[in-house]
Amino acid sequence: MAMFGKSMSAEQEMKKVDSEAISSIIDKSMTIKGEMRFKGKTRIDGTINGNIDGEHLILSETGKVVGDIQASSFNCYGTFEGNVHATMLTARKNCSIHGKIEAGSLTVEPGASIQGEIKAAAKDLKPAEKDGPIALAVKKSAEK
Repeated sequence: MAMFGKSMSAEQEMKKVDSEAISSIIDKSMTIKGEMRFKGKTRIDGTINGNIDGEHLILSETGKVVGDIQASSFNCYGTFEGNVHATMLTARKNCSIHGKIEAGSLTVEPGASIQGEIKAAAKDLKPAEKDGPIALAVKKSAEK
C-alpha cells in the first residue's frame, strides 16, 4: 500500500485524491464475485462479493461490498461488510460499515453507521492500552 508524502496533511491529500479522475466504474446493474485489484481511482455502484485491493476506492450509495478491502483511500457512501485497511477512510452520512476498520486517518460524518472494531491513529498518537470491539452508531437526528 502506498504511503502518502509526509509533507502533506490528510486534508491536503484527500483534496488531491478527490481531484483525480475516476478510471473505472462498476455499474449498479453489475454483480461481481471474486477478487478485484486496481490502480488509480475506482467507483463501485454495483455489488462486489470478494476482496478488493486498490488505490482509491469510492463505494457509492447504491454500492455494496462483502469482503475485505485494502486501499490507500476508501470513501464509503454505501454498504460494506468485511475488514478494511486504508490509509484514509471516510464514512459518509447514510453509509453502513460492519467489520474491522484499520485506518491511518478516519473521518466519520453524522449519520454514518459503523459497527465493529476500529483502530485509527496518526503516528504521533500513543497506541490505545486496551484493544477491543466497539459498536458505534452515529444516528441522524430525527427528520420532520
